Amino acid sequence: MKKIFGLIMSIALLAGAVVPAGAQTRRGTYAQRVAQQRAYEQRRAYEQQRRVYYDRRDDRSFVEEHRDKLTVAGGTAAGAAVGALVGGTKGAIIGALVGAGGSAIYTYKLRDKTDDRWRR
Repeated sequence: MKKIFGLIMSIALLAGAVVPAGAQTRRGTYAQRVAQQRAYEQRRAYEQQRRVYYDRRDDRSFVEEHRDKLTVAGGTAAGAAVGALVGGTKGAIIGALVGAGGSAIYTYKLRDKTDDRWRR
C-alpha cells in the first residue's frame, strides 16, 4: 500500500511540474520578434545616453547603504552571544541561527511596515 501511495504521489508531483512548461508559447513571427528586440535595444541605448552622473543616489552613508545587512549581522551576533552564555559552543551556533532568522524576519517583513523615515 505504501509503494502504491508513493508511486501515485510521485506521478502527481511530476504532472504538476509539467503544467507550467506547457503554458510557454511563442507569440508572433520571427520578424516581429526581431523588430521588438531592436526597438527595445534602441530604447535602452537612448535611456543610457540620457543618464547623468547625479541620477544615482551615491550620497548615502555606509550605514544607510548597508542597513539591512548590518541589522541581520547584529541579530546574529546577539543571538550567538546569548547562546554561548547559555549553552557553550553548541548554544552559540544555535543562538546565531535563531538570531539571524529573527533579525531577517524583522528586517525584511516587519520593519518596512512600521518605519517610514528610512524609505526613499
